[in-house]
Amino acid sequence: MGPLVPDIISGEFNYIIALVIGIGFGFALEQAGFASTKKLVGLFYGYDFTVLRVFFTAGITAMVGIIVLNHLNLLDVSIIYINPTFLYSALVGGGIMGLGFIIGGFCPGTSACAAATGRVDGWAFLLGGTIGIFIFGEGFPLWKDLYIAEDWGPVLMFEQFGLTREVFGVIMILIAAFAFVITQMIENRINGKETKWFKPAIIKNSIIVATPVLIVLTVIITPNRTEVMNTRIDEKIAAGECNPKMMDADKLAYELTNQYYKYNVIDVRTPEEFKAFHIPTAINIPLDEMPNLENLDIVIQNIKTNVFYGADIYQSQRACMVSKYFGKSDNFALNLTADEFNKQYFQLADVSESSSKSDVEIFTFRKEAGVKMKEIGEAVANLDKPVQKKATRVKGGCS
Repeated sequence: MGPLVPDIISGEFNYIIALVIGIGFGFALEQAGFASTKKLVGLFYGYDFTVLRVFFTAGITAMVGIIVLNHLNLLDVSIIYINPTFLYSALVGGGIMGLGFIIGGFCPGTSACAAATGRVDGWAFLLGGTIGIFIFGEGFPLWKDLYIAEDWGPVLMFEQFGLTREVFGVIMILIAAFAFVITQMIENRINGKETKWFKPAIIKNSIIVATPVLIVLTVIITPNRTEVMNTRIDEKIAAGECNPKMMDADKLAYELTNQYYKYNVIDVRTPEEFKAFHIPTAINIPLDEMPNLENLDIVIQNIKTNVFYGADIYQSQRACMVSKYFGKSDNFALNLTADEFNKQYFQLADVSESSSKSDVEIFTFRKEAGVKMKEIGEAVANLDKPVQKKATRVKGGCS
């Protein structure tokens, strides 16, 4: 479990946070009746669909939260870990767990909840689960091929159906509402109750369903934070209000060879272009990824001066304006592209004998600057590498 807020809550408190959340989760399960086998297995026999409603409600709540946070650029969904899907083992494991759920009356989480309240059947289920884990681990070589067969990788359902995250979200909300209605009717029939739909209940439930639907629809029809930013920047460019400060390449080379630690050189090209060549000490933040929270932490800082460069001048200028949009005013855009900088300092053509003294001096400066920048870049890169320890044979003793 990672820290909830990395910059505020340190990793040392992980277990404390996990303990508090676990106690709260267990308390909620017990209060909802999930420590009772009668309520849990009611799903399979049709007389109590509380489990289905709770799971659907939790899933819909989390789904809507992710959609909204992603829309506001407060959550980078690309870094959310998705469990890989191994089809055959999922089918077999799901069947075993479902069978165990029906026979034992618990799932792993609810069995721990029941055991914590002193229920003997909860303890028996936990013991059985522990034995099962041991058997699975010891016999893993026997069913390893089945376990890893049909590896689909991280599967997202909305991608499988060719839908957007938001459209799939609306469909899931409507499916959940339909499931709640149908299961209520089944539950009443099994329990010998008459299903009646009262107007106040219909209005209340309609509002409950409509709220997440309207939230997701709002996300669909409104621009996200990045789109708003780009629109405003485009408007300022069109009005002639955006004039990023430019830095001469020779000026940057001089500063990097003398006080590189004062500059945050940012390459806004793709990772592939960055890998092919980049200015020593530069870091790679692609232009379209700059508004991400983890990247803004690097860009919006008060210690170093940002210098942006890219595949063309437009990229570096726009990166400069994006940084300024989010509050960092001490920015410069390099007046050369990455390829031009590479040719000017690392692929110099020798000066001819007829060159002027000024041309020779410029050539000498750029050649020496290129060498020194490479040395500084290698030295800075080595700072992040772990120290390699070598075991040496100690000579000595009695002869």
